[in-house]
Amino acid sequence: MDEKHVAICITRTCGAGSTEIGKMLSEQLGISLYDRKLLQLASDDSGINEKLFAAADMDTKKTLLYRVSKAVYTGQTIPPESGNFTSDRNLFEYQAKILHGLIEKESFVVLGRAADYVLADTGCAVGIYLTASPEACLARGKERLQSGTFEANRRIRDINRYRSDYYRYHTGRRWKDPDNYDLCLMTDKLGYQGTVDVIRNYIEVRFGITF
Repeated sequence: MDEKHVAICITRTCGAGSTEIGKMLSEQLGISLYDRKLLQLASDDSGINEKLFAAADMDTKKTLLYRVSKAVYTGQTIPPESGNFTSDRNLFEYQAKILHGLIEKESFVVLGRAADYVLADTGCAVGIYLTASPEACLARGKERLQSGTFEANRRIRDINRYRSDYYRYHTGRRWKDPDNYDLCLMTDKLGYQGTVDVIRNYIEVRFGITF
């Protein structure tokens, strides 16, 4: 691959197979995959315990405020002497800072974290929205959770609501709005390898990159 760097930013519904597709993209394109590893990097950079990054998401998503308010990404981290240093907003800002540092050094795949919005100003981000039919998501959910239809549907609904709230909270945008993304793909229609191929072809045409 040449000197150009590209961030493949995957937003996804629960059960669409994004983790596997992200791994396949990483392996077949020879680039890194960032998911929870991003929390570790943000922790190292900020000096904030990694557990606080994970806890911030968990604590904030339980509040009604998370669903009705916004803390849209600004690109400005809060200094350590501030009382809001470990706020959910600042923790997100540090993750965003890491993403901006990474794109200067390498191409990568990133799952979630509203990365498509965070990196939009770089001109190097490809926003991908992955989804699948309700039937396909349910079948995958039941398999992964080893549970029945009711429990799998409940978990899928809760995870999708959280992802929608998270995206809106940090971007001010609607999670499922196709205008936010370069590609919106149905993974059960294309298959995992087919989804990878479409994303790869799009990047090669748009950026003139050959993997």
